[in-house]
Amino acid sequence: MHLTNFFFVSAFYFHQKETPLANAAFWAARKGNLALLQLLLNSGRVDVDCKDSLGTTALMVASYYGHIDCVRELVLQGADINLQREVGGVLDAAGHTVPASSFSTFCTLSSFCSQDGGTALLAACQYGHVKVVETLLKHGANIHDQLYDGASAIFLAAQGGYLDVIRLLLSSGAKVNQPRQVSSTLQGSIGDGTTALLKAAIKGYNNVIEELLKFSPTLGLLKNGTSALHAAVLSGNVRTVALLLEAGADPCLRNKANELPAELTKNERILRLLRTKEKQRKS
Repeated sequence: MHLTNFFFVSAFYFHQKETPLANAAFWAARKGNLALLQLLLNSGRVDVDCKDSLGTTALMVASYYGHIDCVRELVLQGADINLQREVGGVLDAAGHTVPASSFSTFCTLSSFCSQDGGTALLAACQYGHVKVVETLLKHGANIHDQLYDGASAIFLAAQGGYLDVIRLLLSSGAKVNQPRQVSSTLQGSIGDGTTALLKAAIKGYNNVIEELLKFSPTLGLLKNGTSALHAAVLSGNVRTVALLLEAGADPCLRNKANELPAELTKNERILRLLRTKEKQRKS
């Protein structure tokens, strides 16, 4: 991209109060241009923790894209790993910051809402950048941070089916049963208590489920009134249902609507698994 074109584009994506050099640093982090990023940081004219008008730092951007060299450079230059985004907005599919008001109130987790306190670690986990996650954890990233809508690093990794990230988080002390709990400062959202296991069961990420099961996750009803087994049955994934039943999930457990897992499907293979387990538990 020509320099003149870059500054034209940056004026659209960043608030005008950012300096051209700061905008250049964001662009370098987004593109993975290590040489330019080093040049800017070493000039002494760009704060390593400079933020755009929506609270995004260069480290968050580099982590979002998985540019490990840029992440390492920013960390070595003293970037604050645990800074959280504070102003409403989202990173769109191209990694640009867009005001939250431009989106529906039903903004999904996959859009990485900045109003929810996103960090570099949470961005890296959501997009499966295991080397970035490893580097951030090594340098003190808070593994227990949550978005304001309650999603934790392990929840986001499970949502994406990123097995290597899940393994790294669990081995680094992530809580397998950490529920999704909404901050009281974010109005209109629901703290449903969803866990990484429930999210993986919905998605049918069986390799992730197998890893999570090694750490004895909750198999009973969650705050939202359902269980991982109910979710797996609804998703129609036979292997997921089998894994949960093997781990001890109760096929006789009713959800908040008073429904048994077997009442949520017509899949004969799933029904056979559930009925077999029911008989075993009764005998």
